[in-house]
Amino acid sequence: MRRSIIALMLLVFPATLQAQGAKVSSPVELTRLADELKPGQWVWAPEIAPEGPVTIYVDLSAQRATVYRNGVRIAVTTISSGKPGHETPTGVFTILQKDAKHHSSKYNNAAMPYMERLTWDGVALHAGGLPGYPESHGCVHLPLDFSRALFGITALGGTVVVAGSAGKPMTAGAAGVLAPASAAEASMGQLADSGGFIWQPQRAPTGPLTIVISRTDQAAVVLRNGVEIGRTIVQIPRDVPDTRVLTLTHEKDGSEHWIYIGVPGHEGQSGTALDAAVAAQVRVPRGFYTAVKSSLVPGTTILVTQASIGQGSVGQKVTIMDSVPAEVAKTD
Repeated sequence: MRRSIIALMLLVFPATLQAQGAKVSSPVELTRLADELKPGQWVWAPEIAPEGPVTIYVDLSAQRATVYRNGVRIAVTTISSGKPGHETPTGVFTILQKDAKHHSSKYNNAAMPYMERLTWDGVALHAGGLPGYPESHGCVHLPLDFSRALFGITALGGTVVVAGSAGKPMTAGAAGVLAPASAAEASMGQLADSGGFIWQPQRAPTGPLTIVISRTDQAAVVLRNGVEIGRTIVQIPRDVPDTRVLTLTHEKDGSEHWIYIGVPGHEGQSGTALDAAVAAQVRVPRGFYTAVKSSLVPGTTILVTQASIGQGSVGQKVTIMDSVPAEVAKTD
């Protein structure tokens, strides 16, 4: 009987169950092994940053996912994203639901172990096949043991950034991290009429905070638990095409710092603090600054992108997150 069960599992997850992982304890080992990963392989080094908020960065171009805790890279894995016709959407997502024993409601009750939902229409992180190329129906497949470990350190409302395009190598100048769709919109005219910003924290009183700044729109949007609670005009240099991601960390001495997450093209910045001179280049209305500052908590994420975030710009309208609060696990 046991052999039959094992054989069945190999049929369901042939590449996943044979995937090889390594647990290491130093940044040097993590970097060395991460650079050599083959399809199905992963490396995990949680001791490098044992505490702090977790952010996941999925690079569709490289078919890799990187896990950061307190702004420090602690794990890297190979993935398999959506195949042609079922492409994985790019964007900044929140973990809406977690279910270790989930089964698909769309694809013949297929097992989706350690599922972490990103959208309510079926996109999630979960254990699945890893053939070395995009082959899912839109989800991000992870090695089984890696997905189990990741499931153990994430929380509802955690931030997941999905960027790139399968089959198209990403360069340092790549933009457009946000997903093409409609969003809760506030035009530049509305912002001008309200003193330059809109602030409605009552729409989502609690939960993780994400701030997205668009160089194209010269605007920013604030989301808490995936719900838009604020929007403002911004002054920020337009002529820098790079995408940057930062997270707010809490140090042992009680101080807080904005730390870069090393997105493709800027891996060397991972874990470094935001320079005060760079921060000074971003200007927002004083009332908005005061409101946001009082709401910041460790784990808050800032994404700076060329992509548009609403009406009144030359760019594309985008959805930044599913505007639905996170839920406890349920069976679809």
